[in-house]
Amino acid sequence: MYSQGLTDAKGQEEPADLLAEFQAKIDREEKIEPRDWMPMAYRKTLIRQMSQHAHSEIVGQLPEGNWITRAPTLNRKMILLAKVQDEAGHGLYIYSATETLGVSRDQLTDELLTGKAKYSSIFNYPTPSWADMGAIGWLVDGAAIMNQVPLCRCSYGPYARSMVRICKEESFHQRQGYEIMTVLARGTQAQKDMAQRALNRTWWPSLMMFGPSDKNSTHSAQSMKWKIKRFSNDELRQKFIDATVPQAEHLGLTIPDPDLKWNEETGHYDHGEINWDELFQVIKGNGPCNKERLQARIDAHENGEWVREAAQTYQQKQNNQHNEAA
Repeated sequence: MYSQGLTDAKGQEEPADLLAEFQAKIDREEKIEPRDWMPMAYRKTLIRQMSQHAHSEIVGQLPEGNWITRAPTLNRKMILLAKVQDEAGHGLYIYSATETLGVSRDQLTDELLTGKAKYSSIFNYPTPSWADMGAIGWLVDGAAIMNQVPLCRCSYGPYARSMVRICKEESFHQRQGYEIMTVLARGTQAQKDMAQRALNRTWWPSLMMFGPSDKNSTHSAQSMKWKIKRFSNDELRQKFIDATVPQAEHLGLTIPDPDLKWNEETGHYDHGEINWDELFQVIKGNGPCNKERLQARIDAHENGEWVREAAQTYQQKQNNQHNEAA
């Protein structure tokens, strides 16, 4: 007996009994491990999501790395440098987890550099002031936490386990960003104005980080059935808004949404319409900094070729010495 519509890598229908047992295992909240049987569509969905997540961690270093040498104090420089190093580690964890699905790191890198693979749209926006470092930590990492904490219960074991440490570090990043915004908001009027402008720039792109609305999301329903995701895009976006608006009020800053208001009946904030056309344009590569971000990664990859070659040569030498000793 075979499934209806699901096919493997060779285009053959996958056995219904295996599909049923696979779904039953997920429904029992048991983790799927690399050696377990899984539908090809599940594997492809994970590779797409996990690689995009890893790429986002790596590309996400660029807007912040640009401010390391320009941070206002030595302490700020050290904190920001540590954060950028954390993001590199996050990318490494998730790339490693993605490799357990049978895809190589070289392939993942090539898909990023050629534009085949995507990364979070938020990193295609400029960060012209120091306040943007605060807004990124507070809003972007805050949105990331909202997305990623449920991933600690993702049905795929390696992904779920990688998220545990990542979420702890992202929580620190969020607090660091909010602390920057707090200092600016309580400083001079010029500093508070700078913080407000950074909030204005970052608010709507942060809401877009959760992806398209549920009615336009291609993968959300199936990912939730497989428990890769635990909440829909709109549910996570609403949770983020509800948590963030009181934080902005505490800072004395204004969310740049004239339609934002508390709804007593629903117990949530109503918000204005998101510019979905802007999101899709950024995803297509037409955002303010798409070309700049991608070129920076291409340059880094090409300039680092000698390091990779040296590492491979050294590893080969070590292997040869080991084989001779044996």
